[in-house]
Amino acid sequence: MLNFMVNRTAPSGPDLDRIFSALADPTRRALLQRLDAEDGISVSELARPLSMSLPAVMKHLDVLEGAGLIARQKTGRTVACRLTAAPMEDAMGWLARYQRFWTESLDRLAAALEKSP
Repeated sequence: MLNFMVNRTAPSGPDLDRIFSALADPTRRALLQRLDAEDGISVSELARPLSMSLPAVMKHLDVLEGAGLIARQKTGRTVACRLTAAPMEDAMGWLARYQRFWTESLDRLAAALEKSP
């Protein structure tokens, strides 16, 4: 069963590693949630409710941008951030493969348990 999972792990690689690593941090997830609600807001607006310095927020945004989850655009002195959907869709596709695997496995287990006395 383990070999089945190991041999069927596509898509994968550094891109997915960066996406899941970026999503592992609660501050970065909060930033993504904020951008989902208010796409295109400035870095200073994103940083305002957080209890950390602007340079710390910028480091989190660097990680999110490196994973492809956000894009930044500078207009004059203001830098605005926007969500980027494609990397999240890749991660969801990867997770969906395992959801199907575990659903099928658990269904087989349930069927086997129902047959046993």
